[in-house]
Amino acid sequence: MHDDFPFLSRTKPHCPQALRDRARDLPVPRVALVNAGGAIPLQGLREAAELGLAAPVLIGDTAKIEAAAQQIGWNITGLPLIHAPGAAASSKAAELARDGKVDMIMKGQVHSSTFLQGLLPSAAGLRVKSTRCAHILHITTPHSDRPLLLTDAALNVNPDVATRQAALTLAVHLAQHLGIETPRAGILAPTEDVVATIPFTGEAAMIAAWARTALPQAIVEGPLALDLIFSRAAAAAKGVASDVAGNADIMLVPNITSGNALFKLMSLGMGCCAAGIVLGAKVPILLTSRSQTSADRIASAALGMIAAGMPR
Repeated sequence: MHDDFPFLSRTKPHCPQALRDRARDLPVPRVALVNAGGAIPLQGLREAAELGLAAPVLIGDTAKIEAAAQQIGWNITGLPLIHAPGAAASSKAAELARDGKVDMIMKGQVHSSTFLQGLLPSAAGLRVKSTRCAHILHITTPHSDRPLLLTDAALNVNPDVATRQAALTLAVHLAQHLGIETPRAGILAPTEDVVATIPFTGEAAMIAAWARTALPQAIVEGPLALDLIFSRAAAAAKGVASDVAGNADIMLVPNITSGNALFKLMSLGMGCCAAGIVLGAKVPILLTSRSQTSADRIASAALGMIAAGMPR
């Protein structure tokens, strides 16, 4: 039995140098790794720390953390090690962030829903009042450091128009913080036409119209099918005039299924590096899939350092 499906890339992701360069001179954040007792997330944080992108704070079952550290050959003597097994780890990380003892929170060996349940309810004290949170992925191919910001692939399941507007706003602000002066955003739908029987198309047009006033610093178009977002040639073939086609910095997806599938296809099928972050809370929350590589976690740490300077 073969381990690899033919569509999987054999190219290992690498953290984009441009992202590391932008984070290089920023203050090193104290990063709480939630449920740190897994070799893959622990190795990712270790490499981030060695690059000057993180000062680790390890939270979880201490016996599992020590075993995982031994497995990867990391001497964690002297690092903050906090015993909070299972679901208690996220709550402990939220407490440390509230008290100003950590600057960032990173997902470890834990399911995303369990991780976020301890961080985002109002009782956790991390939500900025009246601000919606969104998950944003910074995705780069193996051959280019130019990112595509994709939202939302891991937090908002079936976001309404207001939630997608908030996600787009956060993505535009992040893009500008990354040095993209006039971000171009495509709102994903199955077609570039508004079709009454496909609600996403009308909602995309509504969000694009709203953005013309609410986000004048960005160029936002929608609805746009995926081929148009990625390809100017596709837009020309369809006779669609577009300032975003083939030049998008941001892709806003209609729901978590489409966002998650796109991100994993780009990661697994194209060898892309995908840094994941939740914005809208009092500290950046680094959210990657448990199956992602050290490169993704290093990139997430760098992205979190950059995002920490955004106004809240």
